[in-house]
Order: sequence, then structure tokens, then C-alpha cells
Amino acid sequence: MSKEIAYTNPTSGGYVLVSKSVLERMESYRQNLSSSNESGGLLLGYRRGPHLEIVDITIPFSGDVQKRSYFYRCDSAHEHYAYEKWKGSGNEIDYLGEWHTHPESLPTPSDLDMREWKNVVGGRAYAMTFFIIGTVDTWVGVGDCVSIKSCNVVD
Repeated sequence: MSKEIAYTNPTSGGYVLVSKSVLERMESYRQNLSSSNESGGLLLGYRRGPHLEIVDITIPFSGDVQKRSYFYRCDSAHEHYAYEKWKGSGNEIDYLGEWHTHPESLPTPSDLDMREWKNVVGGRAYAMTFFIIGTVDTWVGVGDCVSIKSCNVVD
């Protein structure tokens, strides 16, 4: 098993854990070239009390819309993959949130990101997490029905 990276979860006092291999997979989509389009997908894993453990992701599928400063996840393959993981894990692996890239070194959520994420967390009674992979750094946030807050790496 690869090393896990932990982020504080400001909504519950828990942690967001992600394996180094999953984080590296997201980071492989960094927009380091001027011709690179945004990429993204779902975050999948386990809810362990106040903690979220990300163990898998979806990556862009052919039906998604990818532009330089825009990613729209519209291919149903994301949901199909997540359902198969959930079913194959005995209903344990859950949809934990979403990730996408930004063509900036220190990414921050756009107004569109915040609106979309508020829709994601709006009807849920539990926390969701969101990752933005920039060209140099990664932004991680956790949201519930009240707010979305940025997380910090735990040393």
C-alpha cells in the first residue's frame, strides 16, 4: 500500500486521507502545457466516522467536455464506474466528491466551482471533499450543507 497523505477536515475535525498513488494519478493531469485542457472526475472511497479515505478516482471519459479553463463531467461512465465499485465493495466504497485541474500554479476555486459544489453538498447530511490540481500545488476542500472550507496538509 502506498503512503497516505492527510488533510484536516474542518467540517468534522476528522481527516481527508488520500493514497499517494491516487494523488499522483490526479497530478498526472496537471495542465503544464498551454495546450492542456482541464480534466477531472469523481473521488471514491470510504467514510470512516468523521474521516474520508479516497482510494480511487474516475478520469476523463470521451463524452466529457474538456476546455482550457473548463471541465464538464457529462459522460455516464463516471457514474457506472462508481456504481460498480460500490457494488463490488459490498456497498462500502462511496462517492466522496470531485476533482479537476486548473491552469494555474496555486489553484483556487472559481465562483462556478463553488456553485457546483454547493449543489453537490446541498442535500447531503455528510461531508464531501473537492480537489483542484494546479500546475504546481493542489487545493483541497471539504464541504457540508453549510459551507465549503479549504484543508491543510497534516505533517
